[in-house]
Amino acid sequence: MPLSKLKADSLNLGDTFVFTGNVTGEATGALNLLQTQTASSSPSISFTTGIDSTYDEYWFIFNNCHPATDNADFTFSGSIDSGSNYNTTKTTTHFTAFQNEAGTDTSLNYSSGTDLAQSTSFVQLGNNTGADNDQCVSGLLKLYNPSSTTYVKHFIGMASDYSNTNYHQQFYLGGYFNTTSAIDAIQFKFSSGDIDDGTIQLFGVTK
Repeated sequence: MPLSKLKADSLNLGDTFVFTGNVTGEATGALNLLQTQTASSSPSISFTTGIDSTYDEYWFIFNNCHPATDNADFTFSGSIDSGSNYNTTKTTTHFTAFQNEAGTDTSLNYSSGTDLAQSTSFVQLGNNTGADNDQCVSGLLKLYNPSSTTYVKHFIGMASDYSNTNYHQQFYLGGYFNTTSAIDAIQFKFSSGDIDDGTIQLFGVTK
């Protein structure tokens, strides 16, 4: 049945529907994969291209990032000079939910110790990730309108983290790069040691 003849009161789930028009442009709300980087005993992973005015929103999805050093924090920061420096000033807030494997210790709390206030330090995306063979951190970072030269650049993130003390931690954060210069590069690294393994993908989000 051509879609042009379809009426709301004549819908039959047994019908066959045929689309005869043309589709132009990108689907709205689509994730467009721009880059994939895989760590292999890497000091850091940096995205120095692809973050521009093409999209107003960018997603970084990190999968199974495993530290070479036990009890390391997964972190990120941004650059306004294509990755020459990652010292952009930022302010953040964090909160964490956790539970141990025995189910005897649980909590949901505001993590004041990981907040930044007008700091050039890297932002925590994970906390105390373990270096056992099966331990890692995975999650998502969203960056909004990084090419604006009028407003600060907001970001939000979340991560699922397997800590060095065998706790699951769900980590949430929000903040902004306090600059009106365009953010054109993002770097990820652990607070100590290499990224032993893991992948990070960069997506542009179509409105």
